[in-house]
Amino acid sequence: MNNYYAVIEAGGTKFNCAVIDEHKQFLARSRIPTTNPNETLALVSDFFEQARRPNQPYTALGIASFGPIDMSPSSPTFGYITSTPKPGWSNTDMVVPLAKQLKCPVAFDTDVNGAAYAESLWGAGKGKEVVIYITVGTGVGGGVVINGRPVHGLIHPEMGHMLIPGHPAIQGVCPFHTDCVEGLASGAALSKIWQQPAEQLEDEHQAWDVQSTILSQLCHNLLMSLSPQKIILGGGVMAKPGLIEAVIEKTQISLNHYLTLPHSVQLQDVISPTGLNQDSGLLGALALAQTQAIELPNERKTQNGDT
Repeated sequence: MNNYYAVIEAGGTKFNCAVIDEHKQFLARSRIPTTNPNETLALVSDFFEQARRPNQPYTALGIASFGPIDMSPSSPTFGYITSTPKPGWSNTDMVVPLAKQLKCPVAFDTDVNGAAYAESLWGAGKGKEVVIYITVGTGVGGGVVINGRPVHGLIHPEMGHMLIPGHPAIQGVCPFHTDCVEGLASGAALSKIWQQPAEQLEDEHQAWDVQSTILSQLCHNLLMSLSPQKIILGGGVMAKPGLIEAVIEKTQISLNHYLTLPHSVQLQDVISPTGLNQDSGLLGALALAQTQAIELPNERKTQNGDT
C-alpha cells in the first residue's frame, strides 16, 4: 500500500489542494477561492473527503500557509494564522479542524518555507546550502532553507515586511508598516497604488520600472545578509515577461561590484525563476508532510469537546 498525502498551499487568493503519492504523482487537485475561513475550510474538507481512497487513510497532512502563523507544537495556538493583513483571517485555526477530520499527523509551515523546501529538494535550489524563495503574489513572502532545513527561529522569516528605501513615485499601503516590500510590490499593493489590477498594467507602464527597483532592493539585502546561493522569485506577479531580468540588472547596479561571486557564477545564476513552476507550494506541503508531520498534542485533540 503506497503512502499518499493530503497537501494544501494556502494563499491569500486561493487554496491549492491536492492528493499526492510518495512518488510525487498528483492523484487529485482543486483550486478553492480564499473567501472567509468557514467557507474556504469547508470546501477544503469536502475536497479531501471526496478524494479519499476507500479503506486507505491519508499518511499525513501538509499545510503550507500564508501568515504570520504559529508553528510551535507546544503553543495553545499551534496551527493558527495569527495577525495577518488578510481581512477576516486573523486568529484562524488551520490545523485542528482538518487534521481531526482526516485523522492523520500534520505538518504546518509558511507557504514560502514550503516552496523553498521543495525547490531545495527537487527544483532550482537543489544541491545548494542556502536557498531563499520569494513569492510576489497577493502578498510578498520569503522562505529560507539552510543545509536542508527550513528556517524558523523566533517565529519564521517575514521578508515581505522588510523595510526598504522604496521609490519616490509611490507610497506603500501595508496596514502595519506602510513602505515594506509587501506594501510596495505585492499584487494587492500594485492594484491599490496604480488603481488597476497588476495583470491589466501595460508593458510600458511606470509600475514595472518601479516594481523591478523595489524587488532589486530586496535582493540586494538578501545577498548581503544571508549570502544565498539561490534567490528564487515566484508568484503570479513574477510571471510578467521581462520582470526578473530587470530585477537582476538593477540588483547588479545596486551591488556596485561589491560582491565577488565564485568563479563561473553570475548573478543570473543566483537570482532565478522557480524550477517547479506553479507546483512549488504544493510540493513544499508534500515535503513537509513527508518529513515533519506530527500528531496533534492531546490538548488540541480534545478541542471543542471531542474525545
